[in-house]
Amino acid sequence: MATINQIENTEKTDINVRAKNLIKDTKILNITRLAKMLVDLYGQDEPFKKVGKYEGKEIELYLKELDGYITFILTTDRNNFNCHAEKAIDPVARIFINVKEEKILTVISSIIRSKSNIFGLAKLLKYIIPGKAKIKGSYSAAIRLVRCLMIGKHEMYKMSK
Repeated sequence: MATINQIENTEKTDINVRAKNLIKDTKILNITRLAKMLVDLYGQDEPFKKVGKYEGKEIELYLKELDGYITFILTTDRNNFNCHAEKAIDPVARIFINVKEEKILTVISSIIRSKSNIFGLAKLLKYIIPGKAKIKGSYSAAIRLVRCLMIGKHEMYKMSK
């Protein structure tokens, strides 16, 4: 009788673990789709033109609380921008986001809504200095990716003021 209960408990635990993993994977996929959609709709062409020698290179974004990866492939054409929810094969830079799960979207949206200029990049310091975000590898490549993601110069933000 004890072995039957143990098997049932193991199956319930396995289902719970799989359900939690599915929820985390779904959240990561939604963030990935949101990033691609925002760049497609509101992205600026100028930061993509400045990608330079990093064209075709992978940059990995690791979300610690969700234990998931988003890989961005740099390109000089905004229309060819691509990202996918998986670990990068050979990343030139890694960006780690180390905040609670509830704050992940707040941090990412704050970065995305910034303008792609010196002041927008200075806003990144409020995440880098306290350790909410870390960059390993090429800082230049990571900054070029972040500038490509920033949509704060779009007319939509000018109309709202």
